[in-house]
Amino acid sequence: MLLLAGMAVMLVACGGKKKSEDIIAPRIVKVQPKDPIRMQPYLDEKEVSWIGKKYFVSVSRQPSDSLPMVKDETGQKFVDNVFRLTVSRQDGSVFYNRTFTKKALTQYLDDDFNKTGVFEGLVFDKADGDWLVFGASVGHPQSDEYIPLVFRLSRMGVLDIKRDTQMDSTPEDQDKPAQQATDEDEDV
Repeated sequence: MLLLAGMAVMLVACGGKKKSEDIIAPRIVKVQPKDPIRMQPYLDEKEVSWIGKKYFVSVSRQPSDSLPMVKDETGQKFVDNVFRLTVSRQDGSVFYNRTFTKKALTQYLDDDFNKTGVFEGLVFDKADGDWLVFGASVGHPQSDEYIPLVFRLSRMGVLDIKRDTQMDSTPEDQDKPAQQATDEDEDV
């Protein structure tokens, strides 16, 4: 009888397991913005042969906390940059010296890039006749979206800035003759 009572208690205790109505789902954590992100400062110096003489071109980038911060869609802040372009003669005298911020480029940018773009780059490209040519870009931080610009500095010290609308060409492209437009090529 004792044995039967023990087995009955055991059957009741081990009987059916209760089903839980709890649903386990991962907790959604909202991404919190970090401290403002800044690009690394840099300095690029080159000796350039231009209009029959040697010049030294110096381009530096420095993040600046004094400029308005840029925010992305998550609220992450980015520090904008200041660029200094200096062109010196062989004797060390300064031919051209100017500091640039994104504000100097506003007329070449649309509203979106003026608000959410960072002045990312300014680099020497080439000496082309009477001009020193530089490439520049204002882009959305941590993305591939940017507006390319061309800076051209004349031998008279006049700076010309415009949006870059030309695709980069390769040496093979330069050997090909320009394609003539025909009536079939025109948009209707």
